[in-house]
Amino acid sequence: MKLEYRRIKDNSKAPRGGRTWKFYDVMDRVLNSRPALAYGPMGGGVMASQVLPGGMMDGYHHQFAASALHFGHSQHAELMEIKCEEVNSDEHCLSPEPPAAVSYQQGCPEEHEMERAFLERAQNDSPISRVEIPIETSVSPSGFSEPSMANSSRMQNVVPRPGFSALHRLRKKRKGQRVKDPLDDLLLKTLTSQRAMEERFLQMEERRFQRDLDVEERRMQLEQRRFELEREHEFRMFDVFAQMLSILKRSHGGASPSLAMPRGLDFSQTLSELTGRVGGGDQRGPRAGRLAVSRGDTCGFCPPEGFRRSPYLSARGNVANIFRGSDEEGYKAYHADKYDEDTNPNGIINFGTSENKLCFDLMSKRLTQTDMNLMEPLLLQYPDWKGHMFLREEVARFLTYYCKAPAPLKAENVIVLNGCGSLFSALATVLCDPGEAVLIATPFYGGITQSVFLYGNVKLVYAYLDSKITGTSTRPFQLTVEKLEKALQDAQAEGETVRALILLNPQNPLGDIYSLSELRDYLEFAKRHELHVIVDEIYMLSVFDESATFHSVLGMDRLPDPQRTHVMWGISKDFAVSGIRFGTLYTENQDVANAVASLCYFHGVCGPVQHKVAQLLRDREWINQVYLRANRARLKAAHTYVTDELKTLGVPFLNRNAGFFVWIDFRKYLRTGTFEEEMLLWRRFLDNKVLLSCGKAFECSEPGWFRIIFADKTHRLQLGMQRIRKVLEEREQEILSEEKEQPCQSDQDGKADSTDEVIFVSRHQESSCAGSSNLSDLIGLLQQQMRSSDWLQKNTAEQLA
Repeated sequence: MKLEYRRIKDNSKAPRGGRTWKFYDVMDRVLNSRPALAYGPMGGGVMASQVLPGGMMDGYHHQFAASALHFGHSQHAELMEIKCEEVNSDEHCLSPEPPAAVSYQQGCPEEHEMERAFLERAQNDSPISRVEIPIETSVSPSGFSEPSMANSSRMQNVVPRPGFSALHRLRKKRKGQRVKDPLDDLLLKTLTSQRAMEERFLQMEERRFQRDLDVEERRMQLEQRRFELEREHEFRMFDVFAQMLSILKRSHGGASPSLAMPRGLDFSQTLSELTGRVGGGDQRGPRAGRLAVSRGDTCGFCPPEGFRRSPYLSARGNVANIFRGSDEEGYKAYHADKYDEDTNPNGIINFGTSENKLCFDLMSKRLTQTDMNLMEPLLLQYPDWKGHMFLREEVARFLTYYCKAPAPLKAENVIVLNGCGSLFSALATVLCDPGEAVLIATPFYGGITQSVFLYGNVKLVYAYLDSKITGTSTRPFQLTVEKLEKALQDAQAEGETVRALILLNPQNPLGDIYSLSELRDYLEFAKRHELHVIVDEIYMLSVFDESATFHSVLGMDRLPDPQRTHVMWGISKDFAVSGIRFGTLYTENQDVANAVASLCYFHGVCGPVQHKVAQLLRDREWINQVYLRANRARLKAAHTYVTDELKTLGVPFLNRNAGFFVWIDFRKYLRTGTFEEEMLLWRRFLDNKVLLSCGKAFECSEPGWFRIIFADKTHRLQLGMQRIRKVLEEREQEILSEEKEQPCQSDQDGKADSTDEVIFVSRHQESSCAGSSNLSDLIGLLQQQMRSSDWLQKNTAEQLA
């Protein structure tokens, strides 16, 4: 009890208000002068060892037994066990109030009876034993407080514990003055925050509801537009039927003459003819002139009007002088008026050059670290023209890992040049003689034409891919072996010698990723015809969607013809450093490797750059954990933004998951289906300060397709798409106004066919008023119209009847 009192006193030394209770001073004087007490072993009375002053112990005369335990200041700690309890008030604090007076009368029969009851209940420690004990206390004039059991008007809840007298557990419930609790402020702030969150939630729900309404309204508009297009489609089909019947009645049907496939340029014949025709030289007849024009158009050879042959240049030099296309013109205009958000906000935004502008921060930080900065004598001397051995070994390990090669690739099969363009030039030179050809599917990256033609005078044979899904095709612009076979047979029929096949995987500009079965079919086709296969895999690490899987030729278990299979890769695309010219070739054919290495003298890579590239490729942890994760996430976000904008505009496109580009169908914005009209639309974009690449630059067979590069920062993407939207809206208004004036001038189909893989509009511009259409053309057009819609499913014979 004494220890319990001291604990309570220590915790309540400085009560609220800075006052101390007189109760503690009185108790201290009592405790300092109280006699030592002892309890008898049989529950007898209490006896004081000395008499307190003032006769306060006159009524306390109890005998102690011989084995009585003495309680005092000299008492041993092991002879007793004191269990302290927390004293709780209404406010859960220990601020006491002055205790009430307590009187204790020794020896009354009711007191002994009640004490015995408490002891029994304390031993049981049951819920029944926890009773309320009334206590009335009083303080004597001398300052000594005695417990009084006589008055039971006030009670306090006490929970007795086993082994202790219930009298020791009596506590008076303190009723201190309630003060302001910090928890009240916290509760008030919590409720205020909850209310604010509820209001915010309601606002968000209102905005979501409004957005759903807008989406539904947009959907209704699209449905209405779709219905109108279907009606127009039906009218066109019936118009085709009418033309077919008219031709049959006149009995003027006949087979259309087959058109010769355009080929590449031939320096020995076609260049002199073309330059002579343009510059005033002699001509070799109308047939040669027509051949030159057709071939020139196919290779992007567009001599400017008024061109005069330079007397200072050879025939080859004159061709190089006038070898210009939309890419060169647009690129030159872009550099003269380049967009900059601070210095030139009205400049040209470049969506035409295939560059990754999303990871400059990562690459600049990595390429400026200390391990990159090395300048040794070895790096300042002439290297092996194939490349330093330390770099070739690192390239072999890199390709083995990322191409998932079944066996480690060999460093002696690696050749290093300053870019994949140089590799195309070198391979075309060592694999083909001048005037021979290489087979390639269109559309394709237009820079290959210059690479194989300007140096080696090697032509290109085109396997044309189109947007129609016919035969064995399952998707638009799909490359099949049947199309390769047909292109090769047509070229051989015209006397062309084809030496190689070029494959782009992932494909530029389509973004297609070839499956293993498709790759094996292409390689088997090349083996049957003894063709070399040049596989360009420069975008192999730029597949930004997990649903798409890239398969490298080097990862195949067995190559059909390993001596004629050559794989190219470089760092300009996958590592966003197109300014660092570095390309690598892997071939198991040592004759090809040595021949290409002899040309590396003209296309070598300097030593410090070779060291940086080796350090970069060696840092596999940084590539996997930092760069590739960030690069793929940024590419996917940019691709999603651009494609969402195209969907909003109602523009069809090929939905692919690799590369930096989207292949877009702008054919409905052409007045006529010609490449001249496509070039006018391209110039309209350039005049509105956005650079795109038109389909002609990729030798696309259908006018109206464009390539847009989305690997750019968000603010440039937003501004560029705004400018594109402006051009398309203006163009659409012009076409609609012209159609109202001349409703029979053009026949255009804008029927949309959307799938998970491709969002595609089949649109073909045919003149419905032209009288030169023959029966076979109309039949083909009718079949095409039927395939491009579900008209037959909706209009059965019963419904038509």
